[in-house]
Amino acid sequence: MHFNFLVRMKLHRNLVFAVVDALNLIFNEDEYADKVIGKVLKFDKRWGARDRGFIAETTYDIVRWKRLYTEIAEVKAPYSRPNLFRLFVVWAVLKGIEIPDWKQIEAVPSRKIKGKFDELSKIRKFKESIPDWLDDLGVSTLGEKLWTKEIHAQNQQAEVILRANTLLATKEQVHDALLDDNIETDFIEGYSNALKLKKRANVFKTDAFSKGLFEVQDASSQLVAPFLDVKPGQRVVDTCAGAGGKTLHLATLMQNKGQLIALDIYERKLIELKKRAKRAKAHNVETRHINSTKVFKKLYGSADRVLVDAPCTGLGVLRRNPDSKWKSKPEYLERVMATQKEVLRDYSKIVKPGGKLVYATCSILPQENKDQVKAFLASEEGKTFSYVQDKNIFASTSGYDGFYMALLEKEK
Repeated sequence: MHFNFLVRMKLHRNLVFAVVDALNLIFNEDEYADKVIGKVLKFDKRWGARDRGFIAETTYDIVRWKRLYTEIAEVKAPYSRPNLFRLFVVWAVLKGIEIPDWKQIEAVPSRKIKGKFDELSKIRKFKESIPDWLDDLGVSTLGEKLWTKEIHAQNQQAEVILRANTLLATKEQVHDALLDDNIETDFIEGYSNALKLKKRANVFKTDAFSKGLFEVQDASSQLVAPFLDVKPGQRVVDTCAGAGGKTLHLATLMQNKGQLIALDIYERKLIELKKRAKRAKAHNVETRHINSTKVFKKLYGSADRVLVDAPCTGLGVLRRNPDSKWKSKPEYLERVMATQKEVLRDYSKIVKPGGKLVYATCSILPQENKDQVKAFLASEEGKTFSYVQDKNIFASTSGYDGFYMALLEKEK
């Protein structure tokens, strides 16, 4: 955490109030942070990029460090408006920002805030701002050393990473097109089509985006589609496609040849995927809404490649979804593991003899990853599959999201 540097920043009342409104919706109404930010940023059309950036980043910061800040501010849920202003004051003091003399803000000696911060920073669950159960789980499954490094990495702000859509452009062409909009990017070694923004910017307003030249996709997520080893002309099924980040990546690797079927239980996500596929000129994508088991049972034994990007706790992507630390509960892990077991069992039947399957999650917990694959291979449904290879990706070593992927092959 980079605190105690002086920021020459004049706080604007309407922006601070917007942050407090956002925190109220996230902490008291249990709404998702990304949705709340989207909603709050529409409050005032006159806000420019810096104003919007301040609201989004400050809100995410306070959500990320919620446990630490509430402890320092001595406030408890449900948070009253004065409580939320106290959290804001803690954030501002630790950033070295001068506190304005507004009636909503009570005077809290900054020495007291900094002293408490120093004291709590010696205890991991406060320092990294995580619930007790999650800290205990991390230590018991990953070990003290790896968990300490990993949760620290998961608390850094995620960088913006793009994937060049090679159906339409090379990464060099994307780099040049974004420069026309004064957006600078770097290539990332070891990631064939990834570009990293040097400075945060709204890439969705660029000409390059409207032309479909790139997608926003974390570097770790960009490793999943190549792991499936797809070939142009194959039948490929993405079983938990969502809004289709990996589906669109698969389409590029298939060079638009063959059939790519995107399945999901949420129709609204598939509607979004259709829009994205159209923009990306990914013509071989076909969406199918799973509204009954018939939808996937029809595909049994028919696909060369199957991706099971399973629902998970998301403990590998806390950098971009810090509110999941507070929304997850120990019983949620049990539920999600039962779902993973079920989707692996059901969707693996789509693979034809000699075909391949990738099981992936954006979690770092072995229970959701290696253990699930092991249990599947020992099951009735998994006995015709063999393990080829797997990959654990940790934010603390890669600098990007935490991910897991396992490649399995079905006997001929």
